[in-house]
Amino acid sequence: MKKIKPLFLLLILNTISYAQGCSDAGICSVGNSFSNEIQESKNGIELGSIFGKGEADVISISSYITYTRNFSERFSLSGKVTYSQASGEFGTRGQFGDAYAIGNYKFKKMTNKQWSSLFGFKFPFSSANLKINGYPIPLDYQASLGTFDAIVGITFNYKKWDFNSALQLPIINNNKNSYFKEYSGTDDFPSTNLFERKPDVLFRSNYTLKTTNQKFTFRPNLLFIYHLGEDSYKNIFGNRERISGSEGLTINGNLITSYSINSKSSIELSLATPFVVRTIRPDGLTRSITAGFTYKRSF
Repeated sequence: MKKIKPLFLLLILNTISYAQGCSDAGICSVGNSFSNEIQESKNGIELGSIFGKGEADVISISSYITYTRNFSERFSLSGKVTYSQASGEFGTRGQFGDAYAIGNYKFKKMTNKQWSSLFGFKFPFSSANLKINGYPIPLDYQASLGTFDAIVGITFNYKKWDFNSALQLPIINNNKNSYFKEYSGTDDFPSTNLFERKPDVLFRSNYTLKTTNQKFTFRPNLLFIYHLGEDSYKNIFGNRERISGSEGLTINGNLITSYSINSKSSIELSLATPFVVRTIRPDGLTRSITAGFTYKRSF
């Protein structure tokens, strides 16, 4: 525990000073489906909320509910629905964001080792074209990026270590955003008219620590997220233009701390801080502060 406390405090301080959310597109959060803990209960519910402070002091609160059905010790299906609200100089806007359907399959366990895989889809509830008082707003205020995505991943568990990778691939782009910074009166956000987003790949290393009484669990992990190409938008002349600096690597340090209330319920706190970030994130995912809280119950 003496070694755990300094790491926990360091990540909290870093998060307060500067933190960057991983991806509203979803590739980080669905990584939780990689969990190799065998669930004795058939059903599970998660209720969570993430607080973030973004560009130009935009405050966002993203909430979600997830239902998981364990059909066997090896196979489970999860459904997730998100709702997001953003407030800033443009005003306040809230909307249901995305729905996810994720399947997880665990291969036969070997001594201290196990492989598992996931496959799923993301479905948007909006086309990222929400407005405030009739005016177009940037993606920082949007609850969804408006894309239908395929998500695939694989993980390897060895004792207390987990190593997983995933790909999030937009397959249908229904983004109808119409924001132009030229007409907005501010340069805080890049133009994202008819925005097109490139895929993301993720690699995560995760280590699990538990206290003697098994009540507290600490999962420090390191995430590498690479954005595969430059995003683009249609400029005021109707030509598609790439957004320079939107391709590249983000490296996030993350700490997940959970407390077991009883054998069926737990609460979880997640804090993150970046070590490397992309030059520009037109998708509106930049955060100066991020903190997440989750309640989990199985039955």
